Amino acid sequence: MRTVNPEQHARKRAQILEAAAQEFAAAGVDGTSTADICRRAGIGSGTLFHYFPTKRDVFHALFSDDLSRNGEVCAQALAAADPADGVRQVAEHLMADLADPLVPGLMAAALLQINQDQEFAEMIAADELRIRATLTELLGRLDPARLAFPPARAAVWIQRVSDAAFLAADEAGFDPAEHLAEYRTFLTWLLGE
Repeated sequence: MRTVNPEQHARKRAQILEAAAQEFAAAGVDGTSTADICRRAGIGSGTLFHYFPTKRDVFHALFSDDLSRNGEVCAQALAAADPADGVRQVAEHLMADLADPLVPGLMAAALLQINQDQEFAEMIAADELRIRATLTELLGRLDPARLAFPPARAAVWIQRVSDAAFLAADEAGFDPAEHLAEYRTFLTWLLGE
């Protein structure tokens, strides 16, 4: 019986997901074939299907891995001694990949997939709700007199502004560092600091 090396297995899985991200960002889910992913990853189809039974599973894995990290960040933020620090931690995490050149293509692919794949839509919606609930709870721990909006509305705005930045990432002249600096200024204003 052959034993599986967990580190080697994780590296191969990450290699496949990196190749898939590049393909999906360039051509979307419908425009990407499993052969495209295999070619870019330098693997055979048997290896791909060992890790992921379908192309849809590959796409889901790209996002579900991020959603797990989102859950960890939310838990850490809720444990922060200062709720404003927790809000900033979540907000910074939401913007962490803004400079990634694959973001515009992956965002477009995800938006299209949400409309075609109920399971994917539910996965993304659940994550959005978890992040919003985390932000709302943290904002609710702050002095209400210092907030620009009630906690639930402020949480919505934090998410909407971060989403809008990602949607703008493929515009001519887009500067991730500039957008991140402006986002931080917005957050400071929203938190009444």
